[in-house]
Amino acid sequence: MKKFLLLLIVPLFHVSCSNDSESEDVTLELLPVSEVEIPGNINAGKDNSIKVRFVRPTECYSFNKFYFEMSSSTRTIAVESKVAHNNGNGNCRPLTSNNISTEVLKFHPETTGNYKLKFWKGKDTNGNDLFLTYDVTAQ
Repeated sequence: MKKFLLLLIVPLFHVSCSNDSESEDVTLELLPVSEVEIPGNINAGKDNSIKVRFVRPTECYSFNKFYFEMSSSTRTIAVESKVAHNNGNGNCRPLTSNNISTEVLKFHPETTGNYKLKFWKGKDTNGNDLFLTYDVTAQ
């Protein structure tokens, strides 16, 4: 029993002594989609590759994942990025070239039918969400 308790306590000391200054200060942020490339045929029950292009404002932004929300036949999609606020030198320079990134979204409709794909492209001057909207049919 003493060995078991020792096995539980030793890792806790290790974790409690970790140096927080080594970790990056990272937040998540949605980036507007600038362009979408959807294949001509969407197949139900299979992965369909959709190319999604977006702009990385500085070198501190990196792709994390796609935000994906489903509501009946509508899919709302956004690019979720990681923003490193402490990238080693404390400086996040704007990207003047190669700032457009492309990631592939695997769209997997379970059934045949019509789907509305809404890609978040930012907000208007009144703070309302704007979308690139595509109607696709899965066969």
